[in-house]
Amino acid sequence: MNITIREYQDHDLESCKLLWRELTQHHRDTYLDQSIGGDDPGIYFERYLKKTNLAGLWVAEAGSVIGMAGLLMDEDEAEIEPIVIRSDFRSRGVGTLLIEKLKTEAKERGVEYLSIRPVARNVEAIKCFHRAGFALLGHLICFSI
Repeated sequence: MNITIREYQDHDLESCKLLWRELTQHHRDTYLDQSIGGDDPGIYFERYLKKTNLAGLWVAEAGSVIGMAGLLMDEDEAEIEPIVIRSDFRSRGVGTLLIEKLKTEAKERGVEYLSIRPVARNVEAIKCFHRAGFALLGHLICFSI
């Protein structure tokens, strides 16, 4: 499988909105809550593109767009958010390629601290991020007491 990592282009909009919807459905299924993301989660991708701290978005392509990852930056800190791989291409190294690209981009931009915040129940993603060099998991949220 020949995979190309390249910068997002305007013509990728619909493909990336589909990835965003797939990510939202994954969260809905993980948390057993079909209301996550509202009626049209694709709208949130369009909002994401307008983030003032969005330093860039890259897509993985293998004949069509099969994944995407964004880099959010605030001075010398950055976060990989989101990272989405089409379900039929997961566990094939696509996420690793995107992570390596964003690590390189972050370093070239002077980032000193790079983070990624996986959904706590997504064990496969956490394993992938650990293999990619992310060593600490320490973000806990209490929704209600």
